[in-house]
Order: sequence, then C-alpha cells, then structure tokens
Amino acid sequence: MRDVVVIGGGLAGLISAHQLASAGLDVLLVEKKSYPFHRVCGEYISNEVLPFLNANNLFPEELAPVQISRFSLTSVNGKEGRLKLDLGGFGLSRYNFDNYLYASAKHKGAEFQLNTSVKSASFQHDRFEVVLSNGTELEARIVIGAHGKRDRLDREMNRDFFQKRTPYLGVKYHIKYDMPEDLIALHNFQGGYCGISHVEGSRLNLCYLSERANLRSFGSIPEMERGVLYRNPFLKDIFTQGEFLFDSPKVINEISFATKKPVEGHMLMAGDSAGMITPLCGNGMAMAIHSGKVLSELVVDYFADHRERLKLEATYSREWHKLFAKRLWIGRRIQSLFGGVFHSNVAVNLARSVKPVAKFLVSKTHGKPF
Repeated sequence: MRDVVVIGGGLAGLISAHQLASAGLDVLLVEKKSYPFHRVCGEYISNEVLPFLNANNLFPEELAPVQISRFSLTSVNGKEGRLKLDLGGFGLSRYNFDNYLYASAKHKGAEFQLNTSVKSASFQHDRFEVVLSNGTELEARIVIGAHGKRDRLDREMNRDFFQKRTPYLGVKYHIKYDMPEDLIALHNFQGGYCGISHVEGSRLNLCYLSERANLRSFGSIPEMERGVLYRNPFLKDIFTQGEFLFDSPKVINEISFATKKPVEGHMLMAGDSAGMITPLCGNGMAMAIHSGKVLSELVVDYFADHRERLKLEATYSREWHKLFAKRLWIGRRIQSLFGGVFHSNVAVNLARSVKPVAKFLVSKTHGKPF
C-alpha cells in the first residue's frame, strides 16, 4: 500500500513527487522511459514559476538556463513583428531539467519505477489497484495522473477526448543557429507554426506543430519541411543555415487541445493530462509546474487532516479551473490567428501596430508569479 502513486514523470509528475516526498508521504512515480530523455516540447518556461522554484531549491542555476525577454512573430509570407515580454522566461531543455527534478525528488525520498508503464488503475473500496506493465500489482490511497497529452491509460479509462482524432503532429529538433539569446520566435507556416528559442549549451530548441494533412501531402517530414515550412523565409533560413544536432527528429502524433477533466475515476490529473494549452502560447511547462504544486499541497492536506476524498476532488477541480480553464480557452481562440496567410498577417500587424492589445493577449495566456 502506497500513499500516492504518480503516473508519468514529466514536470507535473516530478513536481508532485518532490513535494509529496518532502512532506513525508510514501510516493512512487511510474515512468515509461529512463532519465534523461528528450520530449517534444517548446522548452520555454515563463518566469511566473520562479518564486516557487526558488522557495523549494528547484531552480537549476547550475544548468545555466537562458534568460528570454523578447518575442518575434512572423507570418506565413515572412512579415515580422516584435514585442517585449513583460514577465519573460527562461529556456532549458527537458532532457536536463527533467533529470534534475528526478534527482531532486529521489533525494527527498520519492521512489521511481522506470521503463515501466501502467496498464490499469481501478478504484474500489476507497483505494486504487494499479497494475504495471511488468506484472507488479500495487495499492494506493491516491493516484495522480501525470501521463501527458495522450496515453494508453486514457483509452483504458474511456476518457472523452481520446475518442476524437486530432489533426496535429509535433516535431522537435535541437540545432545551432545564429539568433539572439534573449529572443523567442514563433514562425507561421501553412497549417502550423514553429517555435524556436535558446536552451542551455549554446543550442536552440526548434519545435513545430503541423496539421497531419501536410505530412500526407508530401509523404515524409523532410519533404514536408521543404514544401511547406520553407515558404516562410525565416524558416527557410533556419533549416538551410542551421546545424541540426539530432540524428532524426523527435515526433509525437495525436496532439489534442480538447477540454479534459482534472478528476476522472477519482484519479487526480495534472499537467497535460488535465488539459493542454496550445503550444503557440509557450506556457505549458509553467502550467504543469503550477498544477503539480497546487495538487501536491491539497494531497498533503488530505493526509494531514484526514479529509474526505470527495472534498479533495472538488477542491482540486475548483482550483484547477480557477487557475487554468480561462487560459486554455483563450489559447484555443488565439490559435485561430495562426497557420494561414491572412490570419498570420493580421496577428503580425497587431504585434507591429497595436502593441498594447498584443501584449494584453499574451498576458492572458500567462499566470501571475506563484
């Protein structure tokens, strides 16, 4: 019997495990891969997370995160607008940051089962029965679902969003390219958009979201990039002048921005498992960290005060919606301004000519420092 089993070792899962173990709870985190490893992710973190990370000695100063304070937006046909980011953020690879948080959580006493997935997690008699891919069977009082955007477990739970096909795929590279360190750029192309910003080690993270129709039309990722992304002159320069450091791109399919529930089958969802903000907003990592913080605090209170499970679930749902639901909704609305010639030109003209409005929209996808 465990106090808590955390399914998934991304930012939300690792933060939850760290905080729960720090409070003295018996925590096991199950992760299908082994650290360190790359994730398809924008790798930009809003500075709203700094008070929390600093207060818990979780800001990885030794990894030399890159400070980012400016934003560039380009349209499909290469028009550009720039904004200053009032709050700013930092660039850091998931390869190193996740590994850093993994070591920190282990140091606090969290246990890990790596290279293992969860086959099922069923609730009965006020506890969970968790079955792992290696045949191990566990019991837990609380289960946190931090398994990411889309997982076999979602299918097993018959979650609504899993039944709907989504038109997007994500592709990620690390590259070397001449670009100012303090700048994060978002480049539009037909049917998608590409973010690029510095991470540690004089590298840049390049990650794009594309409609799968682009891939079907061209047959392969390199051909799609030449046939679609190169139409934006900024992207053509990046792809032809940059030094690509991976042997092959990291790719993820079936990315869903559909509404999800923060509690399903008594499982408490965190990070992308509870809802994913559109990547163009550049704030998914901060939201994952924040959701792990909020959830772990409520779970610690639940064990300390012997609260009722339904009260825990209702409180978390309320807090999650208060913090994130509006940001996700706004992100989905803003997404309509991207991925096409006309709308991307409108967005760039907004960034050029009506900066207060553009800054207002950016601020609405970010939270306050916590």
